[in-house]
Amino acid sequence: MSDIVIENVEKRFGETHALAGASLSASLGEIHAIVGENGSGKSTLAKVVAGVIVPDGGHVNVLGIHPKNPAEAIAHGITTIFQEIMVAEDLAVWENVFAGSDGLWRKHLSNKEKRRRSADLLARLTKSSVDVDARVATLPLSVKQWVVIARAILREPKVLVFDESSAALDLDATNRLHGEMRRLRDAGSCVMLVTHRIAELVNIADTATVLRDGKTVGRLSRGEITEDNIISLMSGADQTASSRTREKRVVSTAQKPVLAAKGVRLTPQSSAIDFHVNAGEVVGIAGLDGSGQSEFVRVLACIDKPASGEVSVTDNARDTRAIASLKEAEDAGITYVSGDRKREGIFANLSILENFGVALMDRVSGRGGIIDRASIATAYASETKRLGIKFGKVGDKIGTLSGGNQQKVLIARAFARSPRVIVLNDPARGVDIGTKQDLYKHLRDFAANGGAVIYLSSEIEEFFDFADRADVFVDGGLFASFEGEAINEENMLSAMFGRTGHVEFDLDDDGQPLGKEVA
Repeated sequence: MSDIVIENVEKRFGETHALAGASLSASLGEIHAIVGENGSGKSTLAKVVAGVIVPDGGHVNVLGIHPKNPAEAIAHGITTIFQEIMVAEDLAVWENVFAGSDGLWRKHLSNKEKRRRSADLLARLTKSSVDVDARVATLPLSVKQWVVIARAILREPKVLVFDESSAALDLDATNRLHGEMRRLRDAGSCVMLVTHRIAELVNIADTATVLRDGKTVGRLSRGEITEDNIISLMSGADQTASSRTREKRVVSTAQKPVLAAKGVRLTPQSSAIDFHVNAGEVVGIAGLDGSGQSEFVRVLACIDKPASGEVSVTDNARDTRAIASLKEAEDAGITYVSGDRKREGIFANLSILENFGVALMDRVSGRGGIIDRASIATAYASETKRLGIKFGKVGDKIGTLSGGNQQKVLIARAFARSPRVIVLNDPARGVDIGTKQDLYKHLRDFAANGGAVIYLSSEIEEFFDFADRADVFVDGGLFASFEGEAINEENMLSAMFGRTGHVEFDLDDDGQPLGKEVA
């Protein structure tokens, strides 16, 4: 008999029918994936398991109880790591790891012991030394994610729900997380994984529940968990991975690059980077976490300044000039989309329409600073229709949307500015595969009409059918560049690990990639 049984649960949020008869069954000693498109109800279902959301109807039994709140769930060994990275920015790493854990042991632990345990656990998870006395605000996004994961693992849960909690991790870190999931499963825990990364769940899941429109449309066992089966169930159509084709384009290199970096150093010690993107070109940016790729795209968009070197643009008159500020970048037609929507994207207290419209305020403000809201509404309708996305009432707070749908608003907002160059920093975090493919198509259309795209992703498979060129970063510098058919898994993985040959990968007992160069 299953240890987790959810039958025909219903949940409404106003007019939104988030769960419309969803069912799930899972057991201890199992890795169980919950998958579906944005708005399919998978995160809502995970929150029912965690006691965060009490359904309007249906049957819930998780380890013999129906958790009505997170405290009750935690008390019974049910812990959740949510999509948004929940940390106290001004507290130390060790304080974040142990947040809410006092009282779990009979003997109260000293701060010294908490520091030691935090350091040991993070060293095991990250395979590196983390300064547990550092303020969390000083850490990169991926390390913050490890802090949240460590906090959950510290509780030694019987049921651990990962709600898109690998989205901030690169390939290497995700493999380590998979090793930890297997360790928990083999120790008798149930690991529930909510993810949009289909390749991830194909590799890790023992069983999978597929949702569509708030309903369970399929349950797959190990041998049935394939990309084609999942996409078919998610879409309700015979849409397979093999149907994805790449439109070959000839990108003109005769003109000056529309955006270029010359001699850019991310730190005084890192190597100099020369980079360019032409009109009509899609350039992918990749690298293992901490390799400098995220910092570099922020420099290209003038969000951050380099240690040295310059970024330049070429306008329609073929005049080239250096840019060094965010305003200069925006005036030059460069638009930036962050994957960290919580900190750099959404305004949580504003509506969906207001979040979309903030990027257009300078264009729709009339005399006396009066905002033309009708123009914003018209632009919103146009962009959401063009991107093929649908939301509820535009006056609802943006927080009522799923994380993936919030990201769609940010992408629509970027396109509404009619940019010449769009710089995207892991924009598809938390976005389902159908929406990703729509985004790729829109970006290809944008490039075909003369736009330039710079697209950073932690998922290298995003580049295979999409990018004209893929640049790989290692140790804060540009290590390798691939074009056309050379953009493949073998080349990309080899370069990301600092190798120029073909590399075969296996995993050790901790889920750490083992690589050997092949002549």
